[in-house]
Amino acid sequence: MSQSQNSPRILPSELHSPRVPAKVSADGLEPTWGQRWEEEGTYAFDRSAERSEVFSIDTPPPTASGSLHVGHVFSYTHTDTAARFQRMRGKAVFYPMGWDDNGLPTERRVQNYFGVRCDPSLPYDPDFTPPHTGGEGKSIKAKDQVPVSRRNFVELCERLTVEDEKQFEALWRRLGLSVDWSHTYQTIGPRARKVAQTAFLRNLARGEAYQAQAPGLWDVTFQTAVAQAELESREYPGFYHRLAFHALDAEAAARAAAAGAEIENGVDVCIETTRPELLAACVALVAHPDDERYQPLFGTTAASPVFGVEVPILAHPAAERDKGAGIAMCCTFGDTTDIDWWRDLELPLRAILRKDGRIEVETPEWITSDEGRRAYEAMAGKTAFSAREAVVGALAASGEMRGEPVKTVRQTNFFEKGDKPLEIVTSRQWYIRNGGTPWTNPASGEDLASELLKRGEELAFQPDFMRVRYENWVKGLNNDWLISRQRFFGVPFPLWYPVGQDGEVDYDHPIVPPESELPVDPSSDVPQGYSEDQRGVPGGFVGELDIMDTWATSSLSPQLVSGWLTDEDLFSRVYPMDLRPQGQDIIRTWLFSSVVRANLEFGALPWANAGISGWILDPDRKKMSKSKGNVVTPMSLLERFGADAVRYWAASARLGMDAAFEESQIKIGRRLAIKILNASKFALSMGIPWDADEQTRAAAPAPSLDAAAVSEPIDRAVLAALAEVVESATTALEEFGHARALEVAESFFWTFCDDYIELVKDRATDEGGTHEAGAVASARTTLAIAVDTFLRLFAPFLPFATEEVWSWYRSGSVHRAAWPAASGLREAAGDADAALVEQAGAALAALRRVKSEAKVSQKTPILQVALEVAPGYETAVETVREDLLQAAKVTGGFSVEVLAEPEAAVSVSAVELGQAPAKN
Repeated sequence: MSQSQNSPRILPSELHSPRVPAKVSADGLEPTWGQRWEEEGTYAFDRSAERSEVFSIDTPPPTASGSLHVGHVFSYTHTDTAARFQRMRGKAVFYPMGWDDNGLPTERRVQNYFGVRCDPSLPYDPDFTPPHTGGEGKSIKAKDQVPVSRRNFVELCERLTVEDEKQFEALWRRLGLSVDWSHTYQTIGPRARKVAQTAFLRNLARGEAYQAQAPGLWDVTFQTAVAQAELESREYPGFYHRLAFHALDAEAAARAAAAGAEIENGVDVCIETTRPELLAACVALVAHPDDERYQPLFGTTAASPVFGVEVPILAHPAAERDKGAGIAMCCTFGDTTDIDWWRDLELPLRAILRKDGRIEVETPEWITSDEGRRAYEAMAGKTAFSAREAVVGALAASGEMRGEPVKTVRQTNFFEKGDKPLEIVTSRQWYIRNGGTPWTNPASGEDLASELLKRGEELAFQPDFMRVRYENWVKGLNNDWLISRQRFFGVPFPLWYPVGQDGEVDYDHPIVPPESELPVDPSSDVPQGYSEDQRGVPGGFVGELDIMDTWATSSLSPQLVSGWLTDEDLFSRVYPMDLRPQGQDIIRTWLFSSVVRANLEFGALPWANAGISGWILDPDRKKMSKSKGNVVTPMSLLERFGADAVRYWAASARLGMDAAFEESQIKIGRRLAIKILNASKFALSMGIPWDADEQTRAAAPAPSLDAAAVSEPIDRAVLAALAEVVESATTALEEFGHARALEVAESFFWTFCDDYIELVKDRATDEGGTHEAGAVASARTTLAIAVDTFLRLFAPFLPFATEEVWSWYRSGSVHRAAWPAASGLREAAGDADAALVEQAGAALAALRRVKSEAKVSQKTPILQVALEVAPGYETAVETVREDLLQAAKVTGGFSVEVLAEPEAAVSVSAVELGQAPAKN
């Protein structure tokens, strides 16, 4: 470190004679200092540091599909302030960067960008050239996109993400992120595949991963299963249809009608549904067991309208008595409630919806009536929407739909990246246990859900109120983590399956590779003991074609970036990590899944702190998102206002709190950066006082600064006040309160500029040579110490302006300098009262105000003036009398009267202004 944390003394080996430029500017600093930092390795991680000396960050890997927006700048700036602060505190900061380049967003971007779609049945074409390159691909409908092999498609994904990542890195560098760019990773790269595949195989070996053929949420657009954490509930318009099932026990129906059940024509049990197209998949009617209206019908059966299929009438506690008619049809499957009823009541599986969202073409064997078979044939092969129209038409014709459909808006599950409601399809999928179903962890002997709640209690959430989101998510889980996806660009499962002599694939006995062979791609690699010509034939094998969910890879980011399995020396120095910064909207996905994986593998948290940023809101107070089209791209802001100004806006928002995007706040940040440059120019342009005699100074390699030279009360008071600022800012940053640290530093900086500098300007410059040498040295020393301290305080927030000023008088980088400490400032301040700064500033402001109100120049002399002050202020005014008179240009009489209850702390009761000096 370049300065003792116990003293404001500026050491001779580091302080040079100031080289203050004649003109300063906040423009153009980014490329200059960005290049210098890279060349000098300013932010390089020290690989020799022990774990106790390291502060490591599990940096969020942005999705490499499209462009970054101002929301990214917002949250990543928060992380960077923490990194810079810890570096100045003496920590070896491990601050890497990753790129989340697999998954659906990348695939969709590639489809749009190149005008292609993946067909894994096609052979690889080494000479393939995409039909489009650029945005024109977005105008091509999916059916018109050129089909390509999986390998060709993956190559295009890799090609595009590399270009996106270059642009992202350029923007991050322009913003001034103090990332060590020698530590980067991709969630689809070889290292990521090895880590993700190894972790999965270990999960499988310990019983934490399993596969199941079960109903699950399915996106018909992307043709893939969707996990619970990826759901987004949205309003979706529809219609309620009142349908009549025909009770086959007329006596039971009569008793139900007498009890208040909605029975028409003596036998028609009426239900309401928004999914009439699934009527052919109905397996039961369900009502609440305590509903006296339907108790007479429990155990009897009814025939479905149009299709005439006999189904049981059963009881289940999840049925809602006060919804609709109080009785509902259970179809396999219309929603997640259907799944619960199907499992609990052990109902048959009658699926009619295909993975592409269309109705199965072949008429099901359970529909036996001629009328029913004709009705089914009319909707076979159609989309759910078209099938609904066909079924509603048949119901209307048969008279089994009572009344007209009634408009409604219902909450429906969507895939967070999709635009059609999710369906429920039965398929074979892979899961990792996450407490969603009861399971005891053999390693700990504890219930997994309880164990994960305990991990949440151990984790320090910043801010703490975000903890409840984690806890609520864990407590609300009802499924394990579905990690398989039926897509193409991602980490493949490292599995093959034997094919029996009868040609049937044995999914119950997967073939796994040894860890030493990872990563593998089962679609092209061959398992041990087999040859390629045995692929897909009896007695041979087939490779698993599914890939892992993107969160299944990203959840391992702390292990991946820290070198687990690939760099054990690095891993021992940085893991477990200190900070996971991220957005609040992915607590249930990235944060929770990372805790799950670390707990299963290591039995502990992957990091100590989770810093949760809020959202960026547009002027209408709506969350910014690409899907809403209300995002602001950051590069134009950086070019117009500079990185420091944009960083100031971002750092002004507290963790966990949403913030509106406001250019006015960015402009304030630019003004602050410019003021730092100008105030520093003034403070340093007079030279920095020597603390040795002429002979010693001549022999010294560089001047030094002695805090003992600070002798005047107002100078000492400034250092006392600055000590309080340092203490407050330090405490705030230790608690990840970057916004509070910036606020206290900025507030006093403006006081320093507007009050203190104006008060001591005449004494510091001593243009007339009328001041005592000690008083001049005191002012100049205080100015130098204050500037040096402010530069350190602002360095995490405004890295470019502070580095620029630092270079005027110091070697090295301010970002490698020590964070300021209050102890040395207090020693230099002695017994000075920090309140003197505010009191003196109030007196100066009162004298300057009379000139402003008279609309004359501040250089106008005051011939006579009388002040009225509150008790205690007279001492302050007298203490700074000489500086005050010179700063306000008071040339004549000056008196002070103390009032017991004044209207203001300091006010002018009488004044006589002289003639303003002529303008040059």
